[in-house]
Amino acid sequence: MGFFLIIHIHIQTTLTHCCPRQRTVCEFFVEHPAAGYRKIFETVEELNEPIPAEVTGVMPSWLGGSLLRMGPGLFEVGDEPFYHLFDGQALMHKFDLKSGQVTYYRKFIRTDAYVRAMTENRVVISEFGTAAYPDPCKNIFSRFFTYFRGIEVTDNCLVNIYPIGEDFYAVTETNYITKVDPDSLETLSKVDLCKYLSVNGVTAHPHVDADGAVYNIGNCFGKNMSLAYNIVKIPPAQKDKSDPIEKSQVVVQLPSSERLKPSYMHSFGMTDNYFVFVEQPVKINLLKFLSSWSITGATYMDCFESNDSMGTWFHLATKDPAGYVSSHKFRTSAFNLFHHINTYEDEGFIVVDLCAWKGHDFVYNYLYLANLKQEWEEVKKAAMRAPQPEVRRYVLPLDIHREEQGRNLVSLSYTTATAVLHRDGTIWLEPEVLYSCPRQAFEFPQINYSLCRGKKYSFAYGLGLNHFIPDRIVKLNVQTKETWVWQEEECYPSEPLFVPTPGAAEEDAGVLLSIVVKPGAERPGFLLVLDAMTLTELARAEVSTIIPVTLHGMYKP
Repeated sequence: MGFFLIIHIHIQTTLTHCCPRQRTVCEFFVEHPAAGYRKIFETVEELNEPIPAEVTGVMPSWLGGSLLRMGPGLFEVGDEPFYHLFDGQALMHKFDLKSGQVTYYRKFIRTDAYVRAMTENRVVISEFGTAAYPDPCKNIFSRFFTYFRGIEVTDNCLVNIYPIGEDFYAVTETNYITKVDPDSLETLSKVDLCKYLSVNGVTAHPHVDADGAVYNIGNCFGKNMSLAYNIVKIPPAQKDKSDPIEKSQVVVQLPSSERLKPSYMHSFGMTDNYFVFVEQPVKINLLKFLSSWSITGATYMDCFESNDSMGTWFHLATKDPAGYVSSHKFRTSAFNLFHHINTYEDEGFIVVDLCAWKGHDFVYNYLYLANLKQEWEEVKKAAMRAPQPEVRRYVLPLDIHREEQGRNLVSLSYTTATAVLHRDGTIWLEPEVLYSCPRQAFEFPQINYSLCRGKKYSFAYGLGLNHFIPDRIVKLNVQTKETWVWQEEECYPSEPLFVPTPGAAEEDAGVLLSIVVKPGAERPGFLLVLDAMTLTELARAEVSTIIPVTLHGMYKP
């Protein structure tokens, strides 16, 4: 069947190891005619107390801690549905592992968006793709003036959770983050980052240094009221027990290619000495954002547009001392970017590995719930129109000389990525493709972060998206392009989190943790524990409740 090897899996679990010579059959292209994936986009109730899981297999004796995950858990309020994958109200999940025993717990985060929606039984604050309108019970004059109160930004922190100092925060991509208790899952406080930093919001994917310092990036107003990007730093836990957020600072500012249209950003790269920001052609129309939001009740999605002529720009800044490298102008063809895999320095080059989606069409346009919950054949038709995914490696040369125009500046022996200096001073980048299979994405990437962040590495782990439906876990050797796949019939996993074996020297010595949903099973939700070296199953902890889709999270030892 052309490029794909189409297999209807009848065995319980499939594990395949693929080598570069087998790229044409590197994926099991699995059909999902039963459309069980629709269950992961349905509302669930929170739990009153943790419930025990039934464990099969053998949990590693050293594995003791909590897997914390964030995602949408409420997909409608009263008669009003949420329309986009990133609109459902934030639900926090926790699998506790102790002495081979496992429990599962979940609670909704008590954000303003959630509390007000539950109180008024309607959508009160506009979300990513769902607009909120004034209370229909108010008279026309009250509704009219409500539109001019200004922009009410959501605090629906459904995307990720990470530590700051000794505290933990659930986050989305606005200026609001929510402090939570990782043990009880109670909501503690709402924090407005604008009180401490010059940013309009920050990404949900910060970088954390070995000392606990947190780096992130957000857009801001720069010189002459033009938009720019600020890289910010939150220091590690303070000896005097004060809040590190109060000591946050802007590290360096990067320019925007368009004055009033910043690019959408979801992550960035960081090495020991450099920051790498990829400015993509998906833009936020600020004027439309301000006018439409205040007057017509627009959503975030309504304010995105694609610049089909700018391509994609790579911005480089030094870390210490911090400074924008304005002399290096890196450019390439248009692509969408959400997740960096890893960024490192090697022999005078910066290597940037990332999950790309070809072209300038915004991938989020295809993540409306109505698309994701269709019958399987319709899901596939929609995915055919969407940008196509690839794992790419770009290489940025640091030592550039004018006389080297027109030739490839990349001399690393292990990559085919190129960088060519043009007459106008820009360096045109062409990537090496590390993984590609039409409509089969490698996304939500993870590495052995504590060992390999900012270092040359071999292995990345990702969630396999089959026409946007998560149905497998993939291990990728970024040096040899070998892949390993875990997959089970009618199972829908989440982002695999890597937990290293204590004291191990090997990069892939550890386990992968993923929450998997198997609709129709007696116990339809389970925590999957895989050997990260071989992707073979070590154990699973099953619970008798469905678990909706989760986006990102962390492992707390």
